[in-house]
Amino acid sequence: MAEVESKEETTGEDKKPKNMLMIIIIVVLVLIIIGGAIVAVMLMGGEEAQVQQNSAPQMQEKSTSDRPKRNSDIIQSKKLSEIGILYPLDTFTVNLKSDAGRRYLKATISLELNGNELSIELDNKSPVIRDRIIRILTSKTLEEISSKKGKQKVSEQIMDTLNSMIVDGNVQGIYFTDFVIQ
Repeated sequence: MAEVESKEETTGEDKKPKNMLMIIIIVVLVLIIIGGAIVAVMLMGGEEAQVQQNSAPQMQEKSTSDRPKRNSDIIQSKKLSEIGILYPLDTFTVNLKSDAGRRYLKATISLELNGNELSIELDNKSPVIRDRIIRILTSKTLEEISSKKGKQKVSEQIMDTLNSMIVDGNVQGIYFTDFVIQ
């Protein structure tokens, strides 16, 4: 009987260090996960601030390369004095395409026009223009529009859609004057 009691005592003592080791490992893993989450949030927060700074038109010199200019090149290379007539649109508040939950986008857009006569046509087609822009914005996910490239792609898509609808000129640029995702 004495042997049986001594075996039980040693196994009980062996369990304490094993349990303590498991607790330490779990605590360390939880701390690593929390630290990784904090770092990820900080990196994403810094990227959003940088994207917001870069979403405004920048004043840079024109590039002298021979390749054709894209809309993004044109927007970045325009000086304030070269920007044409701006046609402000009402604010758009739309649901973004999302599986995980509800995301909203509030955006105010101004169109750069190449002539005064185009603003009359845009006034007459205002409901259709709003409809097309709403359809484009609601078809996007948070991931598609949260980056600089994503905003540029949406801008080009809106411009192409509007230019295919209008007759009296064309839209030369799209400017987001307000862009909030919630």
